[in-house]
Amino acid sequence: MSNLWVNFLQVLGLAWWIEITTEFPHCTYYFGPFASEQEARAEKRGYIEDLEQEGAQGIIVTIKRCKPDNLTVYEEENEVNRRDSSRLLSA
Repeated sequence: MSNLWVNFLQVLGLAWWIEITTEFPHCTYYFGPFASEQEARAEKRGYIEDLEQEGAQGIIVTIKRCKPDNLTVYEEENEVNRRDSSRLLSA
């Protein structure tokens, strides 16, 4: 039942996610979905520890409701997308 509830919340965009940004590598990671903010807060330490073991630095954690399109977003991808968008707008 719990998975059905989380899936329902996710479809509606009401599920909770852990968003972790790191300065090195310059990435944004999404972990979830969770049924509640409290559940996400209870799980965040494990994800932080995993990233620290992989050498991530400058870790910032946000818990929020969202529907991420990608679970890992590399800054290089964002830069390429912004450049492509600016070319389209200036054409």
